[in-house]
Amino acid sequence: MSIEFIGYITNNNSSETIVRSGPVLDPTYIETVAKAHENAGFDRALLAFHSTTPDGLQVAQHVLQITKTLKVMIAQRPGFTAPTLLARQLATLDQFYNGRVSLHVITGGNAIELRQDGNTLDDKDERYARTSEFLDVVRLEWTSEKPFDYAGKYYKVEKGFSQVKPVQKGGVYTFVGGGSDAAIEVAGKHADTFALWGESYAQVRDVTARVRAAAARHGRPTPRFSLSVRPILADTEENAWKKADAILERATALQDKTGYRKPADGHATGGARRLLALAEQGTRIDKRLWTEIAKLTGANSNTTALVGTPEQVAEVFGDYYDLGISHFLIRGFDPLIDAIEYGRELIPLTRKLIAERQAAKGKAAE
Repeated sequence: MSIEFIGYITNNNSSETIVRSGPVLDPTYIETVAKAHENAGFDRALLAFHSTTPDGLQVAQHVLQITKTLKVMIAQRPGFTAPTLLARQLATLDQFYNGRVSLHVITGGNAIELRQDGNTLDDKDERYARTSEFLDVVRLEWTSEKPFDYAGKYYKVEKGFSQVKPVQKGGVYTFVGGGSDAAIEVAGKHADTFALWGESYAQVRDVTARVRAAAARHGRPTPRFSLSVRPILADTEENAWKKADAILERATALQDKTGYRKPADGHATGGARRLLALAEQGTRIDKRLWTEIAKLTGANSNTTALVGTPEQVAEVFGDYYDLGISHFLIRGFDPLIDAIEYGRELIPLTRKLIAERQAAKGKAAE
């Protein structure tokens, strides 16, 4: 099973520990970070979706234009763009950039943010039912060789058809995220890769088993699995934990300025609840999974970290690989500097370690 590293390209230089000082949309910064990811050996990079931020499709197009091999993972929320239109937009990009496009489907659980975009469908299970229909239509646009009709509860299409098809056979590669039972069911039906946040070994075993069962119910092969986590690296384990403590101190002091704080309405997402439940078990889980930033921010995104030397964190990635994880979405608290640092040691060390494990298993099977 091959592995993949996914980075994260923000629209400007900001994080839980960095207060934005430049424009909201900073083209020079985006270009620098994109090229840094490509040079560091990342396979693709995530462009996030939020109700108040620049449009990820257009940012992704710019990233594709100024890089040569880096793929993009474009987050989108069903319910805002017609599935027929989004399918053609992504297929067009995929043609322009020779198969370097992927879709990350985020249904969304924070009702206040969803309403900022006019999404008033408050029932989460209904939102996931809409997502499933959305992906039905998207896939038909990508694959149907003749006009099709689709009659669902949320989407109705008559003689839908796209002249432009993705370079990727079967459609643009699709990631699906979410932590609820409804999200698992959608992933089982539609995902090429299911995206988890940085969870414990036990949680990963639980979620991957549920997704496998959902895929089997739909007669599909098991999707691959991605883990999102924030590596905090140093030359020694002691220094890495000191670095983590400094990050927590700075993130706490800057919460009002960065905006990374617990929303007033709490969290409705299953993924956030899982991370917060993990944080209640302790600040350090398994070998080196650190939960303090998740607890501080209300698990507002992928906020758990792996703390240690590059060799130690690579070892944990190997453990996750043995549990079925093949994609690692990693980003730091200093996004540009950390991306460069990951490419220097962590990424090549992990690739080497997993290749050695695969070779050892192959010999054992002979």
